[in-house]
Amino acid sequence: GSTTKQDWSFNVALEEPNTSVRPLRRNPDGKFSSRSLRLNNNMIVNLQGLTDTLSTLLSKPQRLAWLDLSFNFITHIHPVLTELSELRVLYLHGNSIRKLSEVDKLGSLPYLHTITLHGNTLESEGYVISVLPHLKMMDFSAITKEEKILASIWQRSRRSLKFYVG
Repeated sequence: GSTTKQDWSFNVALEEPNTSVRPLRRNPDGKFSSRSLRLNNNMIVNLQGLTDTLSTLLSKPQRLAWLDLSFNFITHIHPVLTELSELRVLYLHGNSIRKLSEVDKLGSLPYLHTITLHGNTLESEGYVISVLPHLKMMDFSAITKEEKILASIWQRSRRSLKFYVG
């Protein structure tokens, strides 16, 4: 259906999720006992209201480990994502994120090991790997030791460049 910035969280709470191979468990309050959530292909513009939506849907929203926000219209990485301290997998591919510096916000997520960003205009693998050193997978590909080494060299050269220029 047509979803706008103002009503996406409301619509998510009203719709019954698609069934999967495993049955979804609910607690007595009707909230899902899940650590993963797919909000892909929903025309989401920003993540304002995500905290309320997670609290409405999940019995333990703070334990969310896997979040799929792919194929939406997200332009910025909202600070609400940094509150998901147990987040391990984040799909952001197929959005409209333009600035590399947006990825910096995710540096505070200690367990984040998998991210997708392809299909955004910000793609720079070296930068992403340097600011998110815990990553093991990016855009469905394993990050090699060589890529991590190159990213750390790139990061050091970037810092020294700032020192001399700035």
